[in-house]
Amino acid sequence: MYEVLLDNINRKVPLSAEEQEVIKTCFVPKKIRKKQYVLQAGEVCKYILFVEKGLLRTHYTDDNGGEHTVQFAPENWWISDMYSFLTNEPSLYNITALEDTEALMLSNATFEEMVSKVPKMERYLRILMQNNLVALQRRITGVLSDSTEEKYTRFTKAYPDIVNRVPQHIIATYIGLTPETLSRIRKQLLHKK
Repeated sequence: MYEVLLDNINRKVPLSAEEQEVIKTCFVPKKIRKKQYVLQAGEVCKYILFVEKGLLRTHYTDDNGGEHTVQFAPENWWISDMYSFLTNEPSLYNITALEDTEALMLSNATFEEMVSKVPKMERYLRILMQNNLVALQRRITGVLSDSTEEKYTRFTKAYPDIVNRVPQHIIATYIGLTPETLSRIRKQLLHKK
């Protein structure tokens, strides 16, 4: 079950066999059923999850009842509410499964233990955080300045395999559009081809 995780880490930071064994002991396998919550708003986030198989998403509901998707996490992706995880404060977010999912969970205590036993993991995590920061900045810029068509095109480039795995109304909550607007944009793009 740890092959996908170890392959992901080894592509960025090569690990010895001993380091790989240490890392395996730090993660707890978790099977998550479709529609099951991994984290609910108001709870403290206790885990960082690595998705081996399936699809998770982070989302929240605003004061008017509108739903907003913050992140999708398909295979080979990490997901968590890092603010809640690091500060031990209640989360604003929900993390739910869009498909039956197999994930590996890393608790805060084991996170610190892993980094102390395998110092290379600090470099790996720094690379992940840098990539995350770049993606976040680009997403913010896109939300502020892209046309609706550009927002959808950017989404399909960032998540090419998710377009057919996620209902359109959930994709709309990620892009910040109504489902009707998204449907219109998709039709327009099909006619351009």
